[in-house]
Amino acid sequence: MAKVADIGSKRLINLAPDAWVKWVTQRPEVVAKEILGSEFHWISRETDVLVKAYSANHGDFLVLNELQLRYTTQMPLRMRAYAALAQERYQLPTYPVLINILPPPSTLNIVNSYEQEFLGLRAIQDYRVINLWEIDAEIVFGQPLPSLLPFVPILRGGGEVSVVQRALQTLRADAQLNELESLLAFFASFVLDTPLVQQIMRWDMAVLRESPWYQEIEQRGIQLGLQQGVQRQLVRVLRRRFGEIPHEVEARLESESVEKLENLMDSAIAVNSLEEFIRSLSA
Repeated sequence: MAKVADIGSKRLINLAPDAWVKWVTQRPEVVAKEILGSEFHWISRETDVLVKAYSANHGDFLVLNELQLRYTTQMPLRMRAYAALAQERYQLPTYPVLINILPPPSTLNIVNSYEQEFLGLRAIQDYRVINLWEIDAEIVFGQPLPSLLPFVPILRGGGEVSVVQRALQTLRADAQLNELESLLAFFASFVLDTPLVQQIMRWDMAVLRESPWYQEIEQRGIQLGLQQGVQRQLVRVLRRRFGEIPHEVEARLESESVEKLENLMDSAIAVNSLEEFIRSLSA
């Protein structure tokens, strides 16, 4: 069974670190010197990869790579924290990059900085954002960028069977890359029917389950199932008590957490009118 590192962020970036740092910084003169440890005392994240880089203009610096399956509202604070920890540990300027793999819900706005003001003091951390679904699949074959090959199906224009097969052929032609076929199959399953994916490439669940991205999707799937179940029950209670529910109310409930929905369930039972329940949504 493959280890997490074999198909995780560090393994992918290690395939061609020079090409990777040139791409994420958009500076052709930058070269990678080494992959550094990203463990900070009690904190360790499998999706963080630190690369020590160099350019003639800026000397040595760190490229902090955070590959996130889906952007969340916690990411700006996380980018601030990890950039500071990396700079403190290695005493080098840090260039943080957030690579979002899959699009978040349309209601979530992706930002490229952390900003907070408290008691007149300000904390600011800028970082570069790369959304993979906005990247043209052809860039992977043209540069080349082997680190992005498993993500081809979710890149712009990469969801076509012919493009996925082209990525597959590239992986199979290189002994260093062919172990990533299962990860390519995993992301292909987001845009192609699963039976078709299983037909054209190896689908090794033992390997996939070791992927940090698979584990995150599995955990989020469990959480999403709980959220949807509580939401449906809440809507059922509201309809039974007050009749039809406005579409905007149901849409609002879709974005609430399980904990908030459970609290709203208590409100739905206790309130005397739908208007009173709607007011409780903002409480």
